[in-house]
Amino acid sequence: MAAAKHFTYVILGGGVAAGYAAREFAKQGIKPGELAIISKESVAPYERPALSKGYLFPQNAARLPGFHTCVGSGGERLLPEWYSEKGAEANNILYLRDIDDADKLVAAMQAKKDGKAVVVGGGYIGLELSAALKTNNFDVTMVTAVKLKNGNVLEADIVIVGVGGRPLTHLFKGQVAEEKGGIKTDAFFETSVPGVYAIADVAAFPMKLYNEMRRVEHVDHARKSAEQAVKAIKAKEAGESVPEYDYLPYFYSRSFDLSWQFYGDNVGEDVLFGDNDPTAAKPKFGSYWIKDGKVVGVFLEGGSAEENQAIAKVARAQPPVADVEALKKEGLDFAAKV
Repeated sequence: MAAAKHFTYVILGGGVAAGYAAREFAKQGIKPGELAIISKESVAPYERPALSKGYLFPQNAARLPGFHTCVGSGGERLLPEWYSEKGAEANNILYLRDIDDADKLVAAMQAKKDGKAVVVGGGYIGLELSAALKTNNFDVTMVTAVKLKNGNVLEADIVIVGVGGRPLTHLFKGQVAEEKGGIKTDAFFETSVPGVYAIADVAAFPMKLYNEMRRVEHVDHARKSAEQAVKAIKAKEAGESVPEYDYLPYFYSRSFDLSWQFYGDNVGEDVLFGDNDPTAAKPKFGSYWIKDGKVVGVFLEGGSAEENQAIAKVARAQPPVADVEALKKEGLDFAAKV
């Protein structure tokens, strides 16, 4: 029988956040043999955003180790009752949560060249998958809901389900405090159990900017929360402290030659600006979200690095808006002045 191993730090889960936490531990100077990562995956942590983008490209596709990194947190497939009743485990009904899922999707695309695909789900992943399938010469139908009681049938060689996921928390039921569908933490990601931390989309944490508990499901938060937690752990060991986590929500995506970024909160009244004509040579458009007379969120498609920095500054500063029509006319110029 092998001798038991003892580790100072254990990371449960092998996704993006696990990799970034491991890197931060290394930066903090841990010794060899002090850290273990326990994961169901057969590969080291990698950047999951590649799975719905470069991994599915027909030419020069991304493959490991090309996107290995010290890099969300563990998640389980969300299998709504409808899918289980209709045979969600049938061949060529696919999900995309990890590299094994991506490999199955690549194999299905290669076996059904120039075929038909139905993508169920209208979020970031559904949109990115639709673009990747179209690039692979698939006839793609994208739906946000499916109702077949009238007898209609959507023909497809492949069905991809992109309806979101839920954090994997059942292992800790009754052992840690929960909130917002996740594990409740403080501003340093420590749970109700001292010495146990939760990060990325599994964590419900106090979002300082909005003074409320939030869960965030995007890779940027996975990376930053991992780094925050490890810094807090090491500082506590040294009798020191780190600043509270002060996160500005940030989402980004890309489809074909379009790319966009979003900062802040998409609540309140939306104010569209810019050129949203799809026939334009280089469309650039966006939206502000106004709540209680202040800008709380900004979306921009086709922005430069400087313009994206400007909208991030707006979302953080939450400047007042006196005239919505004037804001619509100003568009990006408003952000440049903040």
